Amino acid sequence: MNKAIYIATSEQHSGKSIVTLGLMSMLMGKMAKVGYFRPVIEDFVEDEYDNHIDTVLKHFKLDMTFDDAYAITKSKLIKRKNKGKIGEVLDLIIEKYKKLEEKFDFVLVEGTSFTGEGTSIELDTNVLIAKNLGIPVLILGSGVGKNLEDFLDSIYLTYDSFRLKEVEVLAVIANKIQMENVVLVNENLERTLPDSILVSAIPMIDSLNHPTIQEIVNELDAEVLFGENYLNNQTGHFSVGAMQLHNYLVHLGDNALVITPGDRSDIIMGALQANESANYPSVSGIVLTGNIVPEESILKLIDGLATVVPIIAVNDGTYSVTNKIGKINSQIYASNIPKIETSITTFEKYVNVDKLAQKLATYEAEGMTPRMFQYSLVKRARLHRKHIVLPEGNDERIIIAVSRLQAMDVVDLTVIGDRKSIESKVSDLGIHIDFSKVNIINPLDSALYNNYSETYYELRKNKNVTIGMARDLMEDVSYFGTMMVYKGDADGMVSGAAHTTQHTIRPALQFIKTKPNSSVVSSIFFMCLEDRVSVFGDCAINPNPTAQQLAEIAISSADSSAAFGIEPKIAMLSYSSGTSGKGDEVEKVREATEIVKQKRPDLKIEGPIQYDAAVDRNVGKSKMPESEVAGQASVLVFPDLNTGNNTYKAVQRETGALAIGPMLQGLNKPVNDLSRGCTVDDIINTVVITAIQAQGL
Repeated sequence: MNKAIYIATSEQHSGKSIVTLGLMSMLMGKMAKVGYFRPVIEDFVEDEYDNHIDTVLKHFKLDMTFDDAYAITKSKLIKRKNKGKIGEVLDLIIEKYKKLEEKFDFVLVEGTSFTGEGTSIELDTNVLIAKNLGIPVLILGSGVGKNLEDFLDSIYLTYDSFRLKEVEVLAVIANKIQMENVVLVNENLERTLPDSILVSAIPMIDSLNHPTIQEIVNELDAEVLFGENYLNNQTGHFSVGAMQLHNYLVHLGDNALVITPGDRSDIIMGALQANESANYPSVSGIVLTGNIVPEESILKLIDGLATVVPIIAVNDGTYSVTNKIGKINSQIYASNIPKIETSITTFEKYVNVDKLAQKLATYEAEGMTPRMFQYSLVKRARLHRKHIVLPEGNDERIIIAVSRLQAMDVVDLTVIGDRKSIESKVSDLGIHIDFSKVNIINPLDSALYNNYSETYYELRKNKNVTIGMARDLMEDVSYFGTMMVYKGDADGMVSGAAHTTQHTIRPALQFIKTKPNSSVVSSIFFMCLEDRVSVFGDCAINPNPTAQQLAEIAISSADSSAAFGIEPKIAMLSYSSGTSGKGDEVEKVREATEIVKQKRPDLKIEGPIQYDAAVDRNVGKSKMPESEVAGQASVLVFPDLNTGNNTYKAVQRETGALAIGPMLQGLNKPVNDLSRGCTVDDIINTVVITAIQAQGL
């Protein structure tokens, strides 16, 4: 299984770079191929790529392009969110992430940076992205400007935001902590957060927070006079040279940045000499203020020195320049190797990388998010392209679905109907269909008609069917479409938008028939709820199944669930949980549960159990604390059609859940039924799952 972790914070300037670089270094030492992904990045000018992505890709020599490493810019995200199109953004993010997941053993995902417009929505956006990618989170918090209580509160609020959406938090790192408070912060985090979370505290590292000379040049639009090869010098202590030289020298600190008017040649020369002296700290650079350049004789003297630190000239006055330098938020960039190495070394010193690596290696995601599920459906359908027949070509919804399916390039299609009528509707609807790539059949005009009629007659003549009756039935679009599947001219059929369930399924029962190990045809819906996908069965076919049939429905539903990537945990639903209830209906569910346990001891199953105990962790723990299923059921089997059909529709309408299906189980070849109230999206989703069924899953 591919692995990933999401670095998240709730504020700007939290120091994500140190964690990203430290994690990348750790992962590169343990995994063969590591990828890097930022779902949302700040806007950038063309050809001036995002600095952080550029740094990671270049330093670690990752086999990916800049475009591979991000999904969308923040301004585009905000525009789409304001138009109610956040779903489109999530689809794009999932698509780009999945491409990296296929290519790499591990993907490091970095959340947003909380700068500029839109910061108020960023935490929620990060939670939403992490949830839909189905990956755990490392939370990063900054201690700058906070007392201990405020810092712990901010960390816990961020943690709570992820846990409320059932996003697993693996680790919490406190960054930019005063050195003397590192142990205290660690102890309090361990007390505040669950034991399962790895906590670490990283102290404030001055060399990482102070800008390089290059950053000062960029920020102040400075002119470089000397030392162009040393612009990556890391600044440390900085001070203004406004007093006499003998007084100023005592104020020099490590990696001193000297800020002085351009006409103070004594301070300039004194600083250069101090850099050479073993008795004074090194000087990282000199900033000349006031738009003043030293006299020619001084420039000539400097030019002749053996070693020269960077000397830069700026326009503003000394006071203004000093304030601007103090406000620069230092970044790490690809050419600044010392800063990168400092980050990695610091991370390894203060974070237990072995424990963190172990957590990442053993983490297994629970469940599957709806958007991830829908993405996986389309991807799997494309894997082995199948041919699906749609018998109801005169229905506008079918025609629109054909247009969209063709654009998705996911299946081959046959549409049963009158070609001129279909072409006319396509024109009226203003949509596009490439008719050279869609097979349109009118049964009576088809070269297949006679052969299909004869085949049906041979299959059903012992049921008193005559050749004339067979010909009449083959004019029916449902019979003709089903025969296409039976004869192998199509891999599956989707119908029911304009016909009853009985009309759609009857031909399949007559000659496609059930699988050898199936005695009953049943159905499931994939219920795409806000944060998970559940399987509901049977909500469309069997009015009042027996205990034996109910057991078979449960087993078929569990196998379908597993085939579509959802771990089956079966809840056999009833109006009571455990041994508390009595009555014929409860006993039927109890008997069905025992049959499943005997036939398939490998399956996790609980029954009878009430709906709330099946899906709510707190209720499940209180009612059935020892159960492997209670509170976390993914497959919910209803005792009868009345209960199942009403429940799925109530959940769909009241929660806004997407119900994909019904998908029929138990037939030798896939035939699926639509509701007559289906939408175009319903048709598309059912075609996709039919194509996957046709792959033999």
